[in-house]
Amino acid sequence: MKKITLVLSMVLFTIAGAFAQIEKPVTWAYYAEKISKDEAIVYLKATIEDRWHIYSQNVKDGGPVKTTFTFAPSKDFSLVGKTIEPKAIVKYESTFKMNVSYFEKAVIFTQKVKLNKGITAVKGKVEFMVCNDKQCLPPEEVEFSIPVKDKKKQ
Repeated sequence: MKKITLVLSMVLFTIAGAFAQIEKPVTWAYYAEKISKDEAIVYLKATIEDRWHIYSQNVKDGGPVKTTFTFAPSKDFSLVGKTIEPKAIVKYESTFKMNVSYFEKAVIFTQKVKLNKGITAVKGKVEFMVCNDKQCLPPEEVEFSIPVKDKKKQ
């Protein structure tokens, strides 16, 4: 009888764990806009749930995991400069015992690319960490593929 109770308990805990909500407080959206025949700007937007934040690309070592964009090498395009971000909120966080820069609600990162081909896809991944005032979730990597198309003729 004890074995049946133990097995039944384990099954119930497994099922309950499977239905537990996995926190995903950040969603990503992407868009590319051609600004000339051979240049485009790629927009990478993070939408962040209330009370959560993601960190800047410019966080100092010893702090939280900074947001990092890695673009897959391609013959179709080349990066022009670094990925740009807007001005971040800078605040002391006792967890890291340092000032950190981060974004709340939403942030749009931009990357300029030089096109070697009119139509292509900019592929890569973003690594980021999200925290609130009580916890930090483990760093996450999200892959992206952003189509770059010719401007529509009007």
